[in-house]
Amino acid sequence: MSGSGTNYVTAETFERLKTELQHLKGVDRPAASHAIAEAREKGDLKENAEYDAAKEAQGMLEAKIKHLEGVIANARILDERNIDTSKVSILTSVTLTNLNTKKKVTYKIVSENEADLKLGKISVTSPIGHALLGKTVGESIDVQVPAGVLKFQIESIDL
Repeated sequence: MSGSGTNYVTAETFERLKTELQHLKGVDRPAASHAIAEAREKGDLKENAEYDAAKEAQGMLEAKIKHLEGVIANARILDERNIDTSKVSILTSVTLTNLNTKKKVTYKIVSENEADLKLGKISVTSPIGHALLGKTVGESIDVQVPAGVLKFQIESIDL
């Protein structure tokens, strides 16, 4: 996920991101500093793999903190009560018929942070999610995927 642009999230995800950031800053960051200090006490830093590993881990931690701060700074909290279900948008659940297999499938359109295919949550930036945006019940879409073209018809849009 990129750190720029607006990140649409639910209030629940926003709180989870803030909690994760607090943990990184309050627990992981002091632990990384402690690991570096411990490694430094073990002598010559030029040949100290433990010190190098601790410094690298700290760098990765700082990058993760910076990324999360960017995500949170650009977060826009969505309220499901304000969502229009006349067309597909983020946080709507869309029931589709795969016109190739005649199977029905329901996806909830979510932000990249919340996407989880096992739970039927697809990212607004995924090929299917992107193709569905703004469409209405009864419309058909063609989605180019690595395996070919998928054809879907929108059956219903709900919350």
